[in-house]
Amino acid sequence: MPKVTVGNATVPYRVEGSGPALVLVHGVGPGSAMWDQMLDRFTDHRTVVLPDLSGSDPARDDGSPLTIEGLGAQVNAVIEEAGTGPADVVGFSLGAPTAVAAAALRPDLVRRLAPVAGLSHAGDEYVRQHMALWSSLAVTPESFGRFATLTAFSRAFLNRIGHDAVEQQHAFMELNDDRLRQIDLVARLDIRPLLPRVAAPTLVIGATRDQTIPVENHRELSAGISGSEYAELDTGHVAMAERPDEFVKLVRDFLDRP
Repeated sequence: MPKVTVGNATVPYRVEGSGPALVLVHGVGPGSAMWDQMLDRFTDHRTVVLPDLSGSDPARDDGSPLTIEGLGAQVNAVIEEAGTGPADVVGFSLGAPTAVAAAALRPDLVRRLAPVAGLSHAGDEYVRQHMALWSSLAVTPESFGRFATLTAFSRAFLNRIGHDAVEQQHAFMELNDDRLRQIDLVARLDIRPLLPRVAAPTLVIGATRDQTIPVENHRELSAGISGSEYAELDTGHVAMAERPDEFVKLVRDFLDRP
């Protein structure tokens, strides 16, 4: 797996498919594997680049607090190292402001931008309390994963997939110091000074039933990016899992414009 060194971090990345470049940026969790179930929806006509940024399990750094500018710089370094720029960039959850930061810091490297279920700052008291509660569950690792599952998906989706599948979801959000670093970044996030620097055409995708980052935050992020478009899916936080067909159509239709 290729790697690039950015400051104090070693960032591995994968490259799949062929065609114009598409970078998929992960959120809180173990890393780019979160995108694996829908890779084939894009690799048929895209060179998909999947970085594992600081705070993910494959990345290596000195363990210092994460910054959104640092994560954005890592995305840009991967685009340059892979030789695929300018690239379209889709970021989910914490990956949404990370993708926005990448576009703001290096407009020359980002052609189109699609932040999904993200936020521009952590001023929403609900978000602050959510992240504080999630971090406090570090004393009970099983509860840490269970809480993540409960708030990542809508009630309708949890009932649709059934008890056994829901129980299996808990393991995805394994507790470790890196998860807590990612949550800490969400809790102090503020990319509002970067928003005026975004030049790429942007589609912000919101999720109406989001219990992790409520939809009002998605709308606010869109309002802060001049000229951005906005679309909502009737899902919980992990929109691509709940309505994959609608999600892929939204993204592909936007990215495939001339």
